[in-house]
Amino acid sequence: MSTLTIAAAQSVSIAGDLAANIARHMDFIELAALHGVELLVFPELSLTGYEGEVAAALAIDPQDAVLQPLRRLAHKRGITAVVGMPIRQEGSSAVLIGALVLGADGTLDVYSKQHLHAGEELIYAVGKGGATLQIGVDTVALAVCADFSHASHAAAAAELGAGVYAAGVLIGESGYEPDTALLQGYARQHAMVVLMANHGGLTGGWQSAGRSAVWSEEGALIIAAPGAGDELVIARRDAGAWQGQVVSLAGDK
Repeated sequence: MSTLTIAAAQSVSIAGDLAANIARHMDFIELAALHGVELLVFPELSLTGYEGEVAAALAIDPQDAVLQPLRRLAHKRGITAVVGMPIRQEGSSAVLIGALVLGADGTLDVYSKQHLHAGEELIYAVGKGGATLQIGVDTVALAVCADFSHASHAAAAAELGAGVYAAGVLIGESGYEPDTALLQGYARQHAMVVLMANHGGLTGGWQSAGRSAVWSEEGALIIAAPGAGDELVIARRDAGAWQGQVVSLAGDK
């Protein structure tokens, strides 16, 4: 079995400050590159924070030039980075919760959240999902937060041949235990590695639990962040065995 290194970027978003959040994302990409990460997944709406009141004003076309520094860096470092952003697609005024795939090869793909959390429909439209990703020989399916609360979503990923199910989320303390039990169950049920990238701090009035995590195909916990904060949560596969590592963004500087 080939090697694979994936990571959750447990980032703390600054409310509505796109420039500052892009800079922090670039720090995460640089840190991930030092550790050989091939796929780096950020939380839901990581580039703006979970800030519904300003989402419409901040929403961009995925091809917007503001993302070029991130796209260039991902390409330069050979990392596929999945970043969260409110988006409007060409020809539509609807605001979607996007997970933008900044390819290691310089390409850009778009995943849009298919299942909205209660209340999100007041701001966002229902998205259409997106294609699976290919990281070497591994097929990756994406999810954004409430997507994974629907068992059919993970099942569809498995039917598409995904060996990795990667979710960018916002999960607080009260939801952490039931939500991670669901994700761990999908790993076991569908023999998929499951990665969860949670926010690292307060966002949109919600205090995130942090503790981003990765589970193996058997449902065993490979690695989890110990709490909140800016943390890189890494899982490496070598000769079929998984090992985990947590690296603090602050500690790296």
